[in-house]
Amino acid sequence: MEGYLALMIPILALSIPFFAIWTKHRKSVIEMQMKTVTAVTAEKAAQYASHNQALEDRVRVLERIVTDKGYDVATQIEALRDARRTEALIDAREPEGRR
Repeated sequence: MEGYLALMIPILALSIPFFAIWTKHRKSVIEMQMKTVTAVTAEKAAQYASHNQALEDRVRVLERIVTDKGYDVATQIEALRDARRTEALIDAREPEGRR
């Protein structure tokens, strides 16, 4: 039993540096993974912000169209069409000599 203990002490003493090296390596691997995840997350956040900004710009344009009487354009176009129809009817009813 003493021989077994005598053999374990040097093995244990020599395995401590290997364990320290392995621990340091794992720590650096985890840090690199975290940096990669952080970079990807930051890139996605930038893409979402850009997309969000584009959507906000489009909504602003739509709001401007609605509030600047742009929404009423269809009604105005129809009124012009009705006026042309009325003029065409009046012109059709007038005798040939009045033109």
